[in-house]
Amino acid sequence: MNIEEESIDPSPYLKGRGAQFNPKNRFLKNERVKEHIEGIDEWVEPNVATLYLEDNAKSIVNKVDSPDVGMWYSMNPYQGCEHGCTYCYARNAHEYWGYSAGLDFESKIIVKKNAPQLLRKFLMNPQWECLPISLSGNTDCYQPAERKFRITRQLLEVCREFNQPVGMITKNAGILRDKDILSEMAKKNLVSVLISITSFDENLRQLMEPRTTTARQRLRTIRELSEAGVRAGVMLGPMIPGLNEHEMQRIMKAAADNGATFSAYTFIRLNGAIKLIFHDWLYKTFPDRADKVWHFIEASHDGKVNDSRWGVRMRGEGNYAELVAQQYARYTQKYGLNAERWELDCSQFRRPGGQISLF
Repeated sequence: MNIEEESIDPSPYLKGRGAQFNPKNRFLKNERVKEHIEGIDEWVEPNVATLYLEDNAKSIVNKVDSPDVGMWYSMNPYQGCEHGCTYCYARNAHEYWGYSAGLDFESKIIVKKNAPQLLRKFLMNPQWECLPISLSGNTDCYQPAERKFRITRQLLEVCREFNQPVGMITKNAGILRDKDILSEMAKKNLVSVLISITSFDENLRQLMEPRTTTARQRLRTIRELSEAGVRAGVMLGPMIPGLNEHEMQRIMKAAADNGATFSAYTFIRLNGAIKLIFHDWLYKTFPDRADKVWHFIEASHDGKVNDSRWGVRMRGEGNYAELVAQQYARYTQKYGLNAERWELDCSQFRRPGGQISLF
């Protein structure tokens, strides 16, 4: 496959969106394409306005079988994410819903309005032996949709009621709205939060993560959560050679200065349709260095841009990946950002009501 021919779309750059086109859904046999720029017969340009699609989900808690992601279970109140991060590994999951991993992923947001009820039902099941649940494991639970639907807050309210420990990851300062619940859960050691910071370069942030909170706001989020007694950390991810890997020390120091006590990182990998989306975005936004960045990524995944091997796929290999790993180890120690994943207390879990005493 010639990736240049497959991915680069000559249409104007779409501001406010990360993906610039809709790559083919691998599960669908048919697709509509515009073979000629001047063609107008029965062609409708993709609608990039955000559309919320309510779904009557059948389950909300998913067991995580991947051994290298640091979580056992996850729940995602939304599928698709308006943040529009060009590198997001979750894009491919949108194909299971019949949509594209490109523009569809960030403009057609599936809303699981019955998620709180499903979580309550799940936790009431006597077969559930308490382990931490990640919120979210796929798309950002504080993306713009949360302001309208408030599903994440409702899920936290259920977790607080059951003393169910939760690990959270977000890049949105909207989490501060729920500081009251989080601080209450933190007193019982039931919650920890990772705030994702990819770059302090605001131009890069706007292009690569178009509908996200600024890095300055994310540092403020770490500080306010820490001051509220919530265990907060920083996620550096993904590190992209030639774009943001040189910022690792600065990000880690700033996070620690603002109260972060732990950290994690990932190295970029471009699996599935994300390869086409990122390539298209990279060559449109940074044509002067696109070849260099692309070859750096290939050099870090044995000549490819993706690696599915457990333990390697999130870290990469080769000189560039090793340099990032060495920097991370050094600055983790220097700034006291230990790499512990979970210190949450599962012993306090209880089901409301309990057993009625006969005496």
